[in-house]
Amino acid sequence: MTALPRPRGRLSAAVVSALRDGSALPPVTGADPFGEDLAVALHTCYELHYHGFAGVPAEREWDPELLAFRRSLEAVFLAALRDAVAGGDDVTGVLDELLVEPVPGAGVSHFLRDNGEWWQLREYFVHRSIYHHKEADPHAWVIPRLRGTAKAALVAVEYDEFGGGRGERVHAQLYADLLRASGLDDRYLHYFDDVPGPVVAVVNMMSMFGLRRALRGAMVGHFAAAEITTAPSAARLDSALRRLGGTDATTHFFTEHIEADAVHEQVLRHDVIGDLLDREPELAGDVVFGVQATEYLEGRFGDHVLDAWGAGRTSLLRALPDHPGPA
Repeated sequence: MTALPRPRGRLSAAVVSALRDGSALPPVTGADPFGEDLAVALHTCYELHYHGFAGVPAEREWDPELLAFRRSLEAVFLAALRDAVAGGDDVTGVLDELLVEPVPGAGVSHFLRDNGEWWQLREYFVHRSIYHHKEADPHAWVIPRLRGTAKAALVAVEYDEFGGGRGERVHAQLYADLLRASGLDDRYLHYFDDVPGPVVAVVNMMSMFGLRRALRGAMVGHFAAAEITTAPSAARLDSALRRLGGTDATTHFFTEHIEADAVHEQVLRHDVIGDLLDREPELAGDVVFGVQATEYLEGRFGDHVLDAWGAGRTSLLRALPDHPGPA
């Protein structure tokens, strides 16, 4: 179990204090929906539904005051997400758009493939560890909210994500292996205090979609967006590592995703989303929202990372120690 995170403002300090000693929680007013403070406060609340924190009783997961506080944080975050995206109900169109790069070659994985240095790859691995330590976990919450083919197909995808019944092949474990092979600490959420708000916001979105039955369509949309974009991104990261002398120990996580996620894309588009919308066509707008919210938050993350690297500085809150390289 991890320690409670370092607060980054009034709200995150309040929730950490509440979990430590039962302090009262303040009203959520004037919070930046995409700021560091709200992101850490919300992530801390959500983590009670995952592995929890050292010294915090498991019963706090269902503490009414903490749940009310989380709901207030979510309301701010969710409203801002809805305002930030175009919306609509053209599911096919929004999924097809994911296959077209708005600015060819402009993403983080493109930069890493073509020009990235080892220290930048390691920073990227740290950023993504906040999700990959719990890869596929938030998506499992949507399973009991689905029926028929949509449920069966999504379970089939999750079965792959969880290693096909083999613990050493669980994707979260493969990522831990990647961290270790890259000279990084593989402990669960070890680097949380080192990553910026845009990274945390992406993970918060997944937790929020997974925990709220009303957002099941958004979760399915998010899952499809993630699977559609992961295979080409993983191929670019594999190329970046091989260019820098990486071995199978560092590339295996990405090569696993190149093939698997290309298959998952088709399953999610046709079997999960197709069957879900046949049963509940009114969820089309939520599916679109899930796709667009994912792209919006990933865009904010990418802008943060590339802006920092373009200025010659670390994209983390604290620079990593030097490391000789993947070989």
